[in-house]
Amino acid sequence: MTVRQTKLIGLLGGMSWESSVLYYRLINQAAHDRMGGHHNARSLMFTLDFDELNRLAAQGDWTEVAAVVSNAARSLEQAGAAFAMLTAVTPHTVAEQVESAIGIPLLHIADPTGEAIRGAGLKRVGLLGTRYTMELGFFAERLQKRFGIEVIVPPDEQRTALHRIIIDELTLGVVRPESKAVLLQLAADLGARGAEAVVVACTELPLLAGMDAYPMPAFDVVRLHAEAAVERALAEG
Repeated sequence: MTVRQTKLIGLLGGMSWESSVLYYRLINQAAHDRMGGHHNARSLMFTLDFDELNRLAAQGDWTEVAAVVSNAARSLEQAGAAFAMLTAVTPHTVAEQVESAIGIPLLHIADPTGEAIRGAGLKRVGLLGTRYTMELGFFAERLQKRFGIEVIVPPDEQRTALHRIIIDELTLGVVRPESKAVLLQLAADLGARGAEAVVVACTELPLLAGMDAYPMPAFDVVRLHAEAAVERALAEG
């Protein structure tokens, strides 16, 4: 039976463009793996201006973030996308508002992650990402409520250090070995506190360290999200 893509993927990108590039590559690799030949995924991307969204997030103006992202999602819907996905973790803070603004589904990044963790038989994980992801609860609470997974985060000083690395370095394409060492130490500290695995919940962190570099099992939420998008795009019905 020939595998073919039945649904057009709508990508909300630009948060940052580095993460959008990563998503684009992973989605097309996954599509090629499933369909073979010269196939790649059919998709649309609406690229937002990260500087604007980063400023709004720093001000805590999530209402305006939701409005900007929702407008972009409506454009994807009008262009024919069958479902939408945010190509970054932090904007999932406003995922519910975005989904309520459109008539197509939004593929939430925490769901394929939760399925993978549960499938591995794990119950307690450490969460690494931006300060927003680690502190605002939108990721951890979804894992707990939908999948029964307990989530722990680094202490405040380490959260601040990791957030700086992501925003001031990785989103600008800067990759430093000393920052990689900081990241892996954070993961080790979470393991010492009882985490059975670490959730790498930031689109830029894989630029710094591959999953095999961590001192415990690591779940790459970006790859899981991209693969889930391809599965949905190929599904019948």
